[in-house]
Amino acid sequence: MRHANTLVLTDRAFPYWPEIETIDISLVDDIPRVLDVLAAIRRNFTIGRAFIAEEFQSAAGAQVSLDFTRGLEGITVLFEPHDDFKQRVPHAIGIIRTADTTPYANLILESA
Repeated sequence: MRHANTLVLTDRAFPYWPEIETIDISLVDDIPRVLDVLAAIRRNFTIGRAFIAEEFQSAAGAQVSLDFTRGLEGITVLFEPHDDFKQRVPHAIGIIRTADTTPYANLILESA
């Protein structure tokens, strides 16, 4: 990842984007989750900002929202409508699809 490149981490229901290289690591429901992948890549990826759909806040529930807040600690998080979120996807250098079953549990990570 280079400065200002973006990487998308998605839940299992996220639509397929044939023009973007996609790594599908979904095994069974919720293995792995978006936060599992985030924790693994944070070791070697300096994230400046993360984008999340606004709809996540109402769909995820209190505990999942708290887990995401902890997982994204120290990163600027921007919430935007899901349609705006999806408009960012074509600019990403890749997608990692997880088996996360949490609605709207998608992140666009921008390198610092």
